[in-house]
Amino acid sequence: MTIKDIARLSGVGVATVSRVLNDHPDVSEETRRKVMAVVAEQGFQPNTNARHLKQQTSASIAVIVKGTMNMLFADLVERCQQLLQDAGQDANLYYLDEDANEVAYAVQLCRERKPLGIIFLGGDLEFFQAEFAHISVPCVLLTNSARELAFPNLSSLTTDDEEAAYQVIRYLADRGHKDIGLLGGNWSCTQISYRRVQGCQRAFDELSLPFDPQRSEPCRYSFSDAYDTTRLLLKRCPELTALFCISDVMAIGAIRALRDLGLRVPEDISVVGYDGIPLGQFSLPRLTTVRQDTQRLAEQGVDLLLHNLQRQRAPVHAVVPFQLVTGESVAPPRT
Repeated sequence: MTIKDIARLSGVGVATVSRVLNDHPDVSEETRRKVMAVVAEQGFQPNTNARHLKQQTSASIAVIVKGTMNMLFADLVERCQQLLQDAGQDANLYYLDEDANEVAYAVQLCRERKPLGIIFLGGDLEFFQAEFAHISVPCVLLTNSARELAFPNLSSLTTDDEEAAYQVIRYLADRGHKDIGLLGGNWSCTQISYRRVQGCQRAFDELSLPFDPQRSEPCRYSFSDAYDTTRLLLKRCPELTALFCISDVMAIGAIRALRDLGLRVPEDISVVGYDGIPLGQFSLPRLTTVRQDTQRLAEQGVDLLLHNLQRQRAPVHAVVPFQLVTGESVAPPRT
């Protein structure tokens, strides 16, 4: 019996089982009870000797992933792992809920595991502002900008989210859409999604189109939450002819919801996503989206971290180009 067996019987991922067994705080009580019930039923005994030996090995790079359903991060994780491996560095992955405090978790990791450096995939700047000063190792934040925080050991790389969202709204307006809804994200000013909302607002203002809060609805980065939220939004605003989802995962969940509501995409309503994950190019219809350059984000992020492991230098805060990819999910509104 291994943790893979425990994961299969519990219906959760191996990483989640590992966090439960190691008593990490970023697991819901319901999930913890489910896993421990299987552990007790199977009489599973973790190999504490192996775990102790593993903790005594040379320090590695910690990669903290915020959100278990964000497929953009899955691509980034794979690329970062490969680049670190090519550089002779081990990487330990830690998956947190999208609402978790990733900086508090990193502080705990530094205290208990002493990583050489940390790569954050996603992050809330409010948490960084409050607690990052307790972290002394080199760090890189990917997909959000830490420029204004001015920590000497924190670099960041991100996409120009505001400009990308602005271009999406302009693109939809150019196709004739005026009744545009917005789906997804946490709209706190320290969150990535806030800058996308700001880009939408700028485009609406320039186009003299109303930006009615009733036509927007936050939701989590998951297929199921996007599905439920889309149904809620369309019930409240049946006049919408286009929907901008701030992630591809949300867009794909939204398309399923629209189909189940009897609406055709794009004939009855157009949908645009954000991220450019491979799945979007295999969905029906093929998704129109903002493609983030995960290859460049990973390469530059790992390069920054590795250089700072050898010699501390001034932090770098850069913007990586994006591409608006036109697929099959947008058409002019019905007249």
